[in-house]
Amino acid sequence: MNDLYIGIDLGGTFLKAGLCDALGEVHSRKSIKTKSDEGKDLILSDIMGLVNYFKKKAENLGIIKAFGMGVPGLVDINKGIIYELTNIPGWKNVPIREILEAKTGLPCYVDNDVNVMTLGEFRYGAARGADNVIGLTLGTGVGGGLIINGHLYRGSTMSAGEIGHVNVEKNGRACNCGSFGCLEQYVGNKQIVERAIEKINAGKETTVLIDIVEGNLELMTPKILSAAAERGDKVAIEVWEETGEYLGIVLAGLINVINPDIIVIGGGVSKSGKYILKPVTKTIMARAMDVSSKAVSVVLAKLGGDAGIIGGAALAKEELPL
Repeated sequence: MNDLYIGIDLGGTFLKAGLCDALGEVHSRKSIKTKSDEGKDLILSDIMGLVNYFKKKAENLGIIKAFGMGVPGLVDINKGIIYELTNIPGWKNVPIREILEAKTGLPCYVDNDVNVMTLGEFRYGAARGADNVIGLTLGTGVGGGLIINGHLYRGSTMSAGEIGHVNVEKNGRACNCGSFGCLEQYVGNKQIVERAIEKINAGKETTVLIDIVEGNLELMTPKILSAAAERGDKVAIEVWEETGEYLGIVLAGLINVINPDIIVIGGGVSKSGKYILKPVTKTIMARAMDVSSKAVSVVLAKLGGDAGIIGGAALAKEELPL
């Protein structure tokens, strides 16, 4: 019988799960709304319901060995504790592994969602075959994951990889983390849109953006900016170039420190594709040390919407004792 693993991706909006084999292939998927405002007990019940669902699905496919889950917050994988979740209230010092193992009868492993995404891309996606990887997700915020010498690097307090909170402006914008000038305050969804609106209000030439939003700048999104850039809009292209430059500055510093083989960029903002990759690469080549910058590739993530599922299954497979 095949060894199978359940991967679970707990997000603020959706709770996604899938049944994967040892090669990272997803055999079955299920997604439900995350009941973020209804308390942790209901979410835990939904997670257990998903595990039971896949137990039935696995009956003719193989044996489920364990399940892994990525969550948006601070986790100690060794202790199996969620210290806090971003944008999901009520999760303070929750012994998640103890609870779920007792209820499901399966070994359970939980880690930060970007660590899980990075692990999935490392094992089965864009970073397959590499030894040293920087994983990055761009969306509402900026998340990071690090693979060093083939293993996830979590740091002494399990909080390594906070790339979004590397400083890019000495006297920059206040950040939710308590610091100032963090990368997240310049390349998050909201900040990208704000920069575009500022340019339009300052009289910058735009040929498409105003038409797309029908004059209502409140309708602006990164997706619209990407579409406008495809049609040659100067404001949209300039915003993406600035975004890529900010990212490139931080990544150049990380390249000098970590010397990765590859940098994988995922998340919603990454869908701007070439408009963000080109300035990122240009800035890295200009700022990182020559030997390191020439050795690294900067690519878009491959696993798409399955990244959390496949990464969760990869986590379970990797952490399960032989």
